[in-house]
Amino acid sequence: MAETGAVRTGPPGALAWLPGRVPPLVADAALAAALFLVTLGPGRVADDTGFALQTALVLPLVWRRRAPRVAFGLIAAAGLAQWLLGVQLPADAALLVALGTVTARAPYRSAWAAGLVAVAGTVLAAARWAPEGRFLASAAAMTAAVAASALLGANARIRRAARAERLVRLERDRDERERRAVEEERARIARELHDSVTHGLSVVVALADALGHARPPDASAVTARIAETGRQALTDMRRALGLLQDAGPDAAPDVGPDAGPGDDRRSPPGIGQLGALCERTEAAGLVTRLRVDGEAARVPAAAQLTVHRLVQESLTNALRHAPQGARAEVRVSCAPGAVTVEVTDDGRAGGAGRPGSAGSGRGLSGMRERAAAFGGVLEAGPRPGGGWRVFVRLDPGGAP
Repeated sequence: MAETGAVRTGPPGALAWLPGRVPPLVADAALAAALFLVTLGPGRVADDTGFALQTALVLPLVWRRRAPRVAFGLIAAAGLAQWLLGVQLPADAALLVALGTVTARAPYRSAWAAGLVAVAGTVLAAARWAPEGRFLASAAAMTAAVAASALLGANARIRRAARAERLVRLERDRDERERRAVEEERARIARELHDSVTHGLSVVVALADALGHARPPDASAVTARIAETGRQALTDMRRALGLLQDAGPDAAPDVGPDAGPGDDRRSPPGIGQLGALCERTEAAGLVTRLRVDGEAARVPAAAQLTVHRLVQESLTNALRHAPQGARAEVRVSCAPGAVTVEVTDDGRAGGAGRPGSAGSGRGLSGMRERAAAFGGVLEAGPRPGGGWRVFVRLDPGGAP
C-alpha cells in the first residue's frame, strides 16, 4: 500500500528491519538449529536412538509456519515414540513451540485438539518420569507450560488479527480519501466550466442582441467581438478540461477547432487578467471600471484564480440582471495576509434584466464555496441606492 497508509508492524528500534528481510523459513530453520544445539550435549543424547529422536523432535520446526498442524503432528509422533522407548530428552520443548504456532495460525478446532494432545503428553510424561510422589506436581508444572505456550500463541493470533484489521481500515480510509479527492476535483472543474462558459455565453448573448440594433459600420466590430469572446470561452474550457489530461489515457480531448500548442492549459487566470475580463464585459454593454490596489504578484495562484472567478461570476450576474446603460465597478485590494474583492453595479437588483438572462441559480452558492475555501465569507445583496454589491475578504494562506 501507499506510504501514507503504511503501518509499522515489526519491533521498534534497531531490530525493526528483521521481519521484513529474514524469510520465515530461514528464521524457523535458525530456531530449530538453536533448539537442537541447546538441547544436545553430554548426558542428554546417549546413543544413535537418542540422536534420531532429537532430530525428529526438532526438525519439523523448520516448517512450523508453513504447515503448523503437520509440524505439530510430526513432533507429537516423535514424542510418543520417545515415550514408548523410554528415552527422556529436553528437546521435548519443541512440542511447546509447535503448540504455540498451531494456536496462533491454525483454525480454532485444530488449536483445541493440539492443546488436548499436549496435555495428554504431559500426563504420560509425568506418569513415566516424575519422581516418586511427585506425579501431581510434575503434571501440573508441565500443564502450566502447555497453557502458557497456548496463551502466547493466542495472543499472537489476536495481535495479528488486530494488525490486519488496522491495515484494512487504513486501506479503506485511503480509498475513501482518494474517492473524495476525485469528487472534489470534478466539482472544481465543473465550477471552472460553469464560471468561464457562463460568462462567455452571457457576453455573446448580449453582443448578439446589440448586433440587431447596430449600424452597419459598427456591425463588423460587434461581430469581431463576438468571435473573440467565443474563442476566449473555448480557451477557458480547454484550460479546465486540460486538467483532466494528467489522469491518464481516458483524458478529455481538446475542445474546438482552433486548439494549438500555444494554448496555456496549466496557467489559470488570475488578477492580471481582470482587465481583459472587464473589457469583454464592457463590450457587451455593461460599462465596467477596474481598480487593483497592492501587489497582486504576491498573491498565490490559487487565490488569484478564486478572485478572478468571483469577479467573473459577479459581472456575469450584473450583465444578466442590470438594465441597459448600467455601470459596474470592480475593486481588488491585495494586502499582506488578505485580499478583498468588491463588485458593485448601479442597476436595479432583481430587475427584469435582458432577454435570455435566466441563470442557473447556482452562481452565488458556487461563489460562497470558493470564498470558504480561503477562509472568506461572501456578502451579496442589494445596495441602498439601487444596484447590487458583492464583497468578500480572502485569506491567501487558507488555500485548500
